[in-house]
Formats: sequence, C-alpha cells, structure tokens
Amino acid sequence: MKTHFLKLIDYDRFANLEILKLIFEANEPEVPVQLMAHLLLAQQVWFKRCAGLPDIGRVLWPDWKADTFEKTINENHDAWAAFINGLNPEDFNKVVSYKTSRGDSYENQLSDILAHLINHGTHHRAQAGQQLKLAGLENLPLTDYIFYIR
Repeated sequence: MKTHFLKLIDYDRFANLEILKLIFEANEPEVPVQLMAHLLLAQQVWFKRCAGLPDIGRVLWPDWKADTFEKTINENHDAWAAFINGLNPEDFNKVVSYKTSRGDSYENQLSDILAHLINHGTHHRAQAGQQLKLAGLENLPLTDYIFYIR
C-alpha cells in the first residue's frame, strides 16, 4: 500500500505543476488560482490531521498568489512522501480523528483519507482546467493518472 500511495503522491505533484504552468500561460485567471490555492491548503490541512499536528485554522479558500504555488506544491509533496515513507503496513488501517472546518468531529481510516486527498486534487484540477479553457487556452496537458504512469 505504501508504494501505491507514494506513486499517487508523485502523480499529484506532477499534475499540480502541469496545471500551474497553464495558470501562468493564461495570465493567472482568478478562478483557477483560487481552486489551486484551495487544493494546496486542503493538502496541508489533511497532513496536519493525519500527522497529529495542530490545526491550521478554518480558512479553506485562502487568498494565495500563483507565484507561491510551485514552492507549496513541492513542500506539500515532500511532507506527504516523508509521512507515507514512515508508515508501517498496519498504519494504513489506523483511524484518524479530526474536526471539519465547521467543527464537526469525524473518524476515518488513514488509507481512505489518502484516497480522498488524491481524488480531491483531481477534482479541483479538472475544475481549474475547465476554467482555463474558458479563459482561452485551447490545449490542456494530459494529466490523467494512466498517462502519467505510461
């Protein structure tokens, strides 16, 4: 399971960097920038929850600038990769307790949270890609996982 999630975390960084290139190419349209800021912050929120670190607050849609994204993408990737590398096989079944931004308490298995983390990124990258097409970009890169691993 460790190898699987490490591959997905690597894919996530690749896909985030591809969308970031397009954001710059399109002169940083507001909605794709907001979507990427949210995606990157959510990765940090989930990391803190999974690592048992203090919550970073309740803001889910930060006002971040695109010129900070590459550094954040790489920092998020490195933190998640180190975290996953440090896990034992049984750790993927561990239950993580957390509170949502609304203050609701939940518990989920770590492996399910990791799956959510990747799916959440894919979802918002697709939204950003659609917005970039509306902003005038004609060709989007192939960021599907299957294209990445070929």
